[in-house]
Order: sequence, then C-alpha cells, then structure tokens
Amino acid sequence: MDRRPRLAVWKFASCDGCQLSLLDCEDELLAVADALEIASFPEASSAVAAGPYDLSLVEGSITTAHDAERIREVRRQSRHLVTIGACATAGGVQALRNFASIGELVAAVYPSPQYIETLATSTPIAAHVAVDFELRGCPINKTQLLEVIGAFLAGRKPAVAAYSVCIECKRRGTVCVMVQGVPCLGPLTHAGCGALCPAYRRGCYGCYGPMETPNVPALAQRWQALGAPAKRFEHALRSFNAAAQGFQRE
Repeated sequence: MDRRPRLAVWKFASCDGCQLSLLDCEDELLAVADALEIASFPEASSAVAAGPYDLSLVEGSITTAHDAERIREVRRQSRHLVTIGACATAGGVQALRNFASIGELVAAVYPSPQYIETLATSTPIAAHVAVDFELRGCPINKTQLLEVIGAFLAGRKPAVAAYSVCIECKRRGTVCVMVQGVPCLGPLTHAGCGALCPAYRRGCYGCYGPMETPNVPALAQRWQALGAPAKRFEHALRSFNAAAQGFQRE
C-alpha cells in the first residue's frame, strides 16, 4: 500500500490561534489523520518525525534572523508549503513595528533592551521563500483549512473564494451596516468569517486581509462621507493585516 502523505505544522511569531483552528476541527481531524501522516505538529503532540514532508502548514511571521534561516530550512524539507493566518500571510499585528523605529519600540517595551535580538520588520513567509498557497484570516476558517488540505491531497487548486465580506453579508441577508451609517471594512476584506461582525451591526475589522481587488481609496472617501476622520480609517487598516499589500499602500 502506498504511504500516506506526510503533514508538518510549523510555528513562527504568532499567537497559535491558527494551529488551534486545525485542532478545533474535532471530528474532521480524525479523517485528516486517516488521510495524512501527521509527522510533526508540536501543538498537538510531542512526537516529531524528521522530514521531508509532503505538505507543511506554516503559522506566524518572520521577526528574527534565526527564523529567517529556519523558514528556508522548512521550505527545503517541504514539497508543498501553505501559509495560514494573518501573521504568515501579511506579517500580523506585530507588523505594526514596520511603521516605527524598532529601537524606540524595544526600549519602551523591555526593561533590558540590550538582550533583545530582532529584525526591524515583521514580514510574511512569502517575503522569504516560495509559498504554494496563502490562507488568510485571524484566525483562519477551519472549513477553508480543510478545503486546502483536501485540495493538496487531490492534487488540485484550493477552492477558496477571493471575493469580499460584502458577498457574505448578502448571502446571510444582513443589511449593509454602511447604509446604516456604520463605517465598515467589508468592501475591502477577503471573505471567510461569514460576515460575523456586520450580522451584529458592527463594521468589519478586516481580519481576513484585503480581498482580490480592493478599492481602498474609494472606501476611504466613503468613510469620510460618514464622518470618520482620515486617521480613523488609517488606524482601521493598521490592525491584523497592517503590512498586507493594498492596506499598507493606503
């Protein structure tokens, strides 16, 4: 019998939330374990098998020189490499450092900054190695994650939609919150959350990063028409996906 494909899950600078999304699959995880050999997943088991691996899921951003070298080694061991979550695909919340002086930030946070070794920026995995697919979200959607794993098992492209949260609002029958005067990032943001916040009359926070073709200047004008100052729009973009292309340019 042919061997099962080997899966590895890796963590870099992150909160572990996207790895927990895989564990949250619960019953579905049993089917994943039947179809794959989970060779390395320290969040779930201390048993770690050496590479190479058929599929690597990578959570977290690159923030140190050591991790920059480590991700190159992960790439060398991986036939396919998929990044999961805002940190791995856009640098994450920690990419806010990219807009300031790292020396000033380290001095403000740590009592002994002389012991801190870090890069001046927090960057996505794709800035360092070739990535086969990026799955967005903070955290990722477990259903989308299962689709990605299934797609690589079947040798096809993952069927993850690239449209905006607005489509999800329409599908669940949620009245547009911007029509009601609430500033929202939904028109710019990649779908995947099921339009959770607008369902409770809250503007989208952009957890899933920019959708395929975001028109950021147009939404900025709309926010201003609703009375939101330009600084508020800037702060809204500088959150989970601050360094994502599309958000950072604006």
